[in-house]
Amino acid sequence: MTSLPGASDQGGSIAERAILVCARCGVPSDGPQPATWTCSVENGDRQYFCDACSRENLRAIEGRLDSAWW
Repeated sequence: MTSLPGASDQGGSIAERAILVCARCGVPSDGPQPATWTCSVENGDRQYFCDACSRENLRAIEGRLDSAWW
């Protein structure tokens, strides 16, 4: 995968290191992306899902269904 101009492969931009909000339930993260959260790229946009939403929808995530289908 190729990085965008000005982006690094180590840690992302400052905006990406900000507090994240789950795209499904709206719960905020405690800091930068926790290891238990899931990142999904849907229609070119990154979406983050908390560990609870990720666990509840594991089969759909593994089947590569967009979150709109969950």
